[in-house]
Amino acid sequence: MKIKNLFGQKKVTISCEIFPPKKDTAFSGIFETVDAIQSLGVDFISVTYGAGGSTSKKTVEVASYIQERHHLPALAHLTCCDSTKEDIRQRLAEMKERGIENILALRGDKPKEYVPGPYTYAIDLIRDIKSQGDFCIGGACYPDGHVECEHKEDDIAFLKEKVEAGCDFLTTQMFFDNNVYYNFLYRVLAVGIQVPVIPGIMPVINARQVKRSAELSGTSLPPRFKAIADKFSDDPLAMEQAGIAYATEQIIDLVANGVKYIHLYTMNRPQTAAKIMENLSHILR
Repeated sequence: MKIKNLFGQKKVTISCEIFPPKKDTAFSGIFETVDAIQSLGVDFISVTYGAGGSTSKKTVEVASYIQERHHLPALAHLTCCDSTKEDIRQRLAEMKERGIENILALRGDKPKEYVPGPYTYAIDLIRDIKSQGDFCIGGACYPDGHVECEHKEDDIAFLKEKVEAGCDFLTTQMFFDNNVYYNFLYRVLAVGIQVPVIPGIMPVINARQVKRSAELSGTSLPPRFKAIADKFSDDPLAMEQAGIAYATEQIIDLVANGVKYIHLYTMNRPQTAAKIMENLSHILR
């Protein structure tokens, strides 16, 4: 099933993200993670793609497992910044062969020794995907603005180009202030972007790691979040409990304001997702 066909339902669409481990010795455990997340009643599962395609084969294998074992749509990530046209052609052919029809098209993080190739931006990948198969294509967006783009107006303009090139939906970078997301929605609607914009919610378990990620991605951290992280970062159990509560409150506010889709960055922790889903059991019912 194409993910775009899930949107527009009366109920809230819930998805989770997982990432295949780089080490083969840890790979078998990812299927247990998939099974646990699937049991929560999610609508689709997103599978990441390692830098430089380091887990590309595993991404396809895990996505295939999700669809074949659980009959659940899988969203396979695909990055392009250090890929050739032939690389992408082969990966798309493999996805078609395995029945994967949903792709999150990303530029990806540039490697340290980056050599410019045929793909400069995600839009270049989106156009190639569109020309090589009947895929449902998702794209990334940044409510706080892309860290490499100086002006938010330019970032929104580039985003509109991605949508016009073939994006069926967008998923946001993590954010911790819902007003940032709401303001972003107003700005994208103002330029005519009509596709679903799925809010990406990160339950914070490791405060220091998230602070570092926020700095690299340009994500703003509101004072309330900083106070929680500063207070509980040295107590893992307390930080986990506070992080789950914070994410739960974010989702409640989003749903109360009419948002019909939620994406959880679960970091391969189904127990975290389970606690959040339990907190929302009546709200999402």
